[in-house]
Amino acid sequence: MASIRKEIDIAAPAAEVWDVVRDLGAIHTRFVRGFVIDTKLEEGSRIVTFETGLVVQELFVDLDDEARRFAYAVRSETMTHHNASMQVFPEGPQSCRLVWVTDLLPDEAAGPIGAMIERGSTIIRATLDRQTAAD
Repeated sequence: MASIRKEIDIAAPAAEVWDVVRDLGAIHTRFVRGFVIDTKLEEGSRIVTFETGLVVQELFVDLDDEARRFAYAVRSETMTHHNASMQVFPEGPQSCRLVWVTDLLPDEAAGPIGAMIERGSTIIRATLDRQTAAD
């Protein structure tokens, strides 16, 4: 099983970043604008459309406000397993770290999924980081 772990340092308070992460129906407007172009909420899941035209269903596994953690699974014809989580950790009053962990099968999916995670991470930081937004 392939496992991808991405840590993103963000110059914004953890509570503000978590508010964006937990807004499950607005990731295309508040979280990863341009990378995700549409999100539709359904009972227990969301349909996510990426800039490439790829459409996936993300099943909600857990949303824990106390731990600031969101976990989800992706249904896919090309992968036998895809489970991911995002968790926000305070690093100070005006900074935090977002940890994005994805486990998937087959191992060969790690390349394309890793590239998507890298692109998404760049957009997340650019969107939420107060220093980047101020530049």
